[in-house]
Amino acid sequence: MKFWEKPLNELNNAEREALCDGCALCCMHKFEDEDSGEMLYTDVACRLLDGSTCQCTDYEKRRQSVPECMDIRRFTAGQYAWLPPTCAYRLRFEDKALPDWHLLISGNAETVHSAGISMRGRCVGEGEVADHGLVEHIMESPISE
Repeated sequence: MKFWEKPLNELNNAEREALCDGCALCCMHKFEDEDSGEMLYTDVACRLLDGSTCQCTDYEKRRQSVPECMDIRRFTAGQYAWLPPTCAYRLRFEDKALPDWHLLISGNAETVHSAGISMRGRCVGEGEVADHGLVEHIMESPISE
């Protein structure tokens, strides 16, 4: 059995890190609709995200700079719903297979971008948007069709 087919609680830290597809959707500011519970994604990225690469510019120390940054290793069952339905962490939590475009399946880190899943080139930095302006950046769908 390949490690990405195992339940999350059986993975070591290196395997958990390797599950990330590099889409950067978890790095976007988001809101939870109080009535429906639906997650509403914006195209506004965390200040540490490089929108041209979908990589954190200070990954190892990110939680020092951005305390609210998600730490998937500490998620409770209910928190996986905060992740997009395409996220490998959510998929594996739900015991679902990774999609064909995931780099662990395709062998190519570019497939997440070419499939329209990532935020590469589709986001703005939080420094460019006033706090009250976040609502104006809610996306209809975080996945580019």
